[in-house]
Amino acid sequence: QVQLVESGGGSVQAGGSLRLSCTASGYSYSRNCMAWFRQAPGKEREGVARIGGAGTNYADSVKGRFTISQDKNTVFLQMNSLQPEDTAMYYCAAALNSNCLWTMWLADRYHYWGQGTQVTVSS
Repeated sequence: QVQLVESGGGSVQAGGSLRLSCTASGYSYSRNCMAWFRQAPGKEREGVARIGGAGTNYADSVKGRFTISQDKNTVFLQMNSLQPEDTAMYYCAAALNSNCLWTMWLADRYHYWGQGTQVTVSS
């Protein structure tokens, strides 16, 4: 059974940093696309960053501030210069045996999701 477990959320002031982690288990595919999405109250879920065989991609709103990386089965999202508009529930997602060029930011192409971790940025 595939599981994604996120950690690292919390509350920070504007300009601060947080590092999210997502540890995946229960699968053996080596060519996957891992991504972070976020959803703020009253808004649609949006892709933030993804990592796979084709490299990394970022939403325009986080470029230069967020960095996604991976170490074996753990995916990290380093978030710097956080702003109040970054406040949201952040979700880790996995598309197994898939290429990020195919999954893009389409949530229904990601097979598995974590439970989410809350990030709150105050001004």
